[in-house]
Formats: sequence, structure tokens, C-alpha cells
Amino acid sequence: MFTKTEIILSFNATRELVFKAFTESEHLQNWWGPKGWAFDISEFEVREDGVLHYSQTSPDGNVMWVKFAYQEVKAPEKLVYTSFFSDEKGNIVRAPFNDNWPLEILNTFTFTEHEGKTVLTMIGTPVSPTEEEMKTYEESQEMVQAGFSGTFVQLAGYLANISEN
Repeated sequence: MFTKTEIILSFNATRELVFKAFTESEHLQNWWGPKGWAFDISEFEVREDGVLHYSQTSPDGNVMWVKFAYQEVKAPEKLVYTSFFSDEKGNIVRAPFNDNWPLEILNTFTFTEHEGKTVLTMIGTPVSPTEEEMKTYEESQEMVQAGFSGTFVQLAGYLANISEN
């Protein structure tokens, strides 16, 4: 069985603005990641073969590094990238919360506009997982959905408080 994470949400903003929220650091740093965690960008180049490398620091001081490797950037319609936990230098490392988490996840975000709102569809699938990694991913869907849902609630709040520049 092959599992994917799929989340579909609607935002009360143009797709150009929602796309910018994902692709411009001045926007992304205001909403991405777990609530209450510090978000620091080390490298950010949104283009084919570009990367986003960042750290997140929990309120109790634990630091996690994450890296995105962009494969497709089609403004304002689509973003495709692999994501993985990394060290400070950007090398792939095991997830800090589970040694059997897949090393890489392929993420596809599509942005469509409908009646002045943006519909965001996010699909995440493990890249070449072992059987054990796939089992862990399948068993963790509730955690994954909750994590992204919290992040996207922050995005909705952020979008409600800014105007298109």
C-alpha cells in the first residue's frame, strides 16, 4: 500500500499572494512552522534546483534543521520540492523524532483561484522509503495532518493581516 498525505484548504486571498507567502522570506518567516517556535532561514533560493535551508527552535531550545530542494517553481501555480531533516550544513539526517521516518518527502503544492479565494492542494509522498519507513509514515498520518493544519492556520491568520504589495 502506498500512502500519501493530501491536504486541501481555501484561503481568502489571491493565489499570487498565497504563492508569495510560500516563496518570499519576508512572508514565510511570519507563519511557517510550529506555533511558538523560532524560524531562521540560512539559505533561500526559490527556483528550479534552488533550496530553502532553515532551522526551527522550540520554546525549550531544541533546534531542528530542515532543507527543501526545489524541483519545479511555476509562479503562481505550483511548487514541487523534496524536504528532509538536515544538519547545519544541509546534509540529510534522520528525523529527530523517529529513526524510521522516511529520509525524503516529495511535496507538491498547487495553487488555484476560485471566486477570489485560493485553493491550496498539498500532496506529500515519501521518496524511495524502506518498508519500515513506509509503515512509520502510514502510522503517522494523524501527526502529519495536525502539524500542517496548525501551520496553515497560522498562514490564514497572516494572510488576513496583510494586504497585497
